[in-house]
Amino acid sequence: MSERDYSHIPLVNKEGDKGRFEIEIDGQTAFMEYMISKKNIIYLTHTEVPSSLGGQGVGSALVSKVFDFIQQSGMKMAPLCPFVAAYIKRHPEAGEAILAPGYSVD
Repeated sequence: MSERDYSHIPLVNKEGDKGRFEIEIDGQTAFMEYMISKKNIIYLTHTEVPSSLGGQGVGSALVSKVFDFIQQSGMKMAPLCPFVAAYIKRHPEAGEAILAPGYSVD
């Protein structure tokens, strides 16, 4: 399947003890769970894309939108989710500047 343009789809931030970023596509929700430390580090813990949307760039679009949010908020991130770490390895320019001190994806 080919990737579509998801730039027009808004990122929803559901804040809480365990927060969740969401994007809705074709009536289905892809999401990334996170926690924020007292030191203003956002821990990206889990990403999930419905199987029917797999291979269409939905996960990458979600990560990109979350990175934009982190950068605009002035926070740093800890990529605990394997999908996020893999995204940074493929696109180091997108995530390395917002990595929290002591975190890498080498």
